[in-house]
Amino acid sequence: MSVSLSRLERQLGYTFKDQELMILALTHRSFAGRNNERLEFLGDAILNFVAGEALFERFPQAREGQLSRLRARLVKGETLALLARGFDLGEYLRL
Repeated sequence: MSVSLSRLERQLGYTFKDQELMILALTHRSFAGRNNERLEFLGDAILNFVAGEALFERFPQAREGQLSRLRARLVKGETLALLARGFDLGEYLRL
């Protein structure tokens, strides 16, 4: 992770209050034996909530099944990988 984390914060439009949390979020589980599975669990829950809320507001006439399918498409790995590439997250990952 040779690139400045403040640059990533500017790209995201968000400043982390806890830099260690940001570093942990960018750390692969195989790196230096650190385990971030609890953080991953929380992040997945937040991502699902935010996507669900946005879809609920954007599509007021949609049924639950439709919203669930749309959310699944938004939070799947392929979609998130595209977003990650857009932010050049690979430059910041600790592998």
